Amino acid sequence: MMELWIPITIAAAFLQNLRSALQRHLRSSLGTRGASFVRFGYGFPVAVLYVAALHFVGGYFLPQMNWPFVGWAILGGLAQIYATIMLVYLFSLRNFAVGTAYSKTEPVQAALFGLVLLGERLQPGTVLAIIIGVIGVMLISVARTPLNARSLLAALFSRTALIGIASGGVFGISAVAYRSASLSLDGPNAVVQAAFTLAFVTGFQTLYMLVWMVFTDRAEIGKVIRSWRSSALVGLAGVLGSAGWFTAMTLQQVAYVRALGQIELVFTFAASVFLFKERINRLEVLGCLLILTGILGLIFV
Repeated sequence: MMELWIPITIAAAFLQNLRSALQRHLRSSLGTRGASFVRFGYGFPVAVLYVAALHFVGGYFLPQMNWPFVGWAILGGLAQIYATIMLVYLFSLRNFAVGTAYSKTEPVQAALFGLVLLGERLQPGTVLAIIIGVIGVMLISVARTPLNARSLLAALFSRTALIGIASGGVFGISAVAYRSASLSLDGPNAVVQAAFTLAFVTGFQTLYMLVWMVFTDRAEIGKVIRSWRSSALVGLAGVLGSAGWFTAMTLQQVAYVRALGQIELVFTFAASVFLFKERINRLEVLGCLLILTGILGLIFV
């Protein structure tokens, strides 16, 4: 029988891809910070309603906050804000599929952070599956580069690559922090713990970014309000995806969840080709297949 965290992760990956596609669309009318803020600002009310429904309709008691929870949640929230900003900025440097691919070194980095911060270890087969997936990511990263050593090195250490890898690393820190925050709660089950963590984090992120924009770019706030129709969709997709990630990461180690989450890149390529009409070459297709191979290896290892 398939473990529950697997379908939850696949659904979260699909919703995350949908959110990224909507954010890319918003980049034409909003700045990088505005397009990043809508994920949190418009998602927060939905997260609160989700917790309220679990409590008042589902009858679950809400967990009590503690200082480890607050610390991990704030660390994860800040990391996710800056990782999101880097990812949105990437969309202006490369196409939608490749911009997302650069951030997909996250599983390896998340595995390292999980080992260092939480003492979590992986099985050899899992490590191999993750490495195969990351090789696929690297192929995508250099797919539009002339096949010679100098050009490949230049591509791998380019500004775009470094921003993408940094984005993946900061997302990895965020994921490990969220798992730690959720596990520190004494809740009735993983769903309630994840929902409570999500509501707290999105509330903090909304306040943080709102204050930031008040002091640095007030005009962007007006743009965010005027684009409420598209922005609300980003917030909805983002918070539903985050609910899936938080729940899956409460049920399973971060490295496993994020490695399976590489399936997002398959959804990304579909959006890139059919929605944004971007051309995909053979190496990018091969990279995508390797990522799928790594995902299947992760599930059946």
